Amino acid sequence: MSSGKSDIERQKKVGRWYFGGLASAGAACCTHPLDLLKVHLQTAAVPNVTGAQLAKPSLLSTTVHIVRYQGVLALYNGLTASLLRQLTYSTTRFAIYETTKKYLNKDSQGSVSTMPFYQKVLLAGFSGAVGGLFGAPADMINVRMQNDIKIPKEQRRNYKHAIDGLIRVYKTEGFKSWFNGASMATMRAVMITIGQLGMYDQFKYLLLTYGSGVFEDNLLTHFTGSLMAGAVATTLTQPLDVMKTRLMNAAKGEYASITQCAVQVFREAGPLGFFKGYVPAFVRLGPQTVLTFIFFEQIRLNFGDLPKKQ
Repeated sequence: MSSGKSDIERQKKVGRWYFGGLASAGAACCTHPLDLLKVHLQTAAVPNVTGAQLAKPSLLSTTVHIVRYQGVLALYNGLTASLLRQLTYSTTRFAIYETTKKYLNKDSQGSVSTMPFYQKVLLAGFSGAVGGLFGAPADMINVRMQNDIKIPKEQRRNYKHAIDGLIRVYKTEGFKSWFNGASMATMRAVMITIGQLGMYDQFKYLLLTYGSGVFEDNLLTHFTGSLMAGAVATTLTQPLDVMKTRLMNAAKGEYASITQCAVQVFREAGPLGFFKGYVPAFVRLGPQTVLTFIFFEQIRLNFGDLPKKQ
């Protein structure tokens, strides 16, 4: 009986503001190679390490090409920047979303109730906007470090790690260059946070409400809800992700505006150009979303706080 009561209390626990950042960083360590492959496919117009163009690069051919010329560890190029990005961008968006949700989501007994769907969307969008802006410098360095092995050696930036990259960009290109593509990154962050945080909460609610005979607050529910959220997030963000990657990887003055970047993408590949790398994006974002929420839920269940009664 005490064990059952303990399980119920455990499931009522809510996360602390930094749990999302820790969970996202853990997920990034697992999915970083997939993120790197996505960046390579999105910037496929850039010459590769041999100076030649890859003919219709695929996920497999790009992987083989990187491993053959650079080695397996090259799949983890830019990992420090990826971790820095998660510890800034994801910590911020999770902190705002989860902290605000606690105040919007309590009934008179102090227990967590269900937020209306529109509140989840609005709160997730706002959280993503702040997180995207705050994490833009690390995101820019992340894209550059991942793409570095793809360009000729004499043109590589060769950042030692994320902090070195930020310092060198500041010294050589100025403070504003930290925010190259920040507007696109922020728009993408809004959409991906709606797709991930907002939709995960909604899918979890639907599974627990209408699938109560099968789904409980356990690993199966966390996996199913996060997988569906990952699919939504990929579809919402792919066009923005393609342009964000281009803008962040661009040389100074290469694109005068977001519109020019969009026109260039359209001229090169038509409407489908905005979904370049969609498969690896889902292959990366799906597991990343699943791992993030599985890690988050496990941290919440084991180290979270019980709601305080009012």
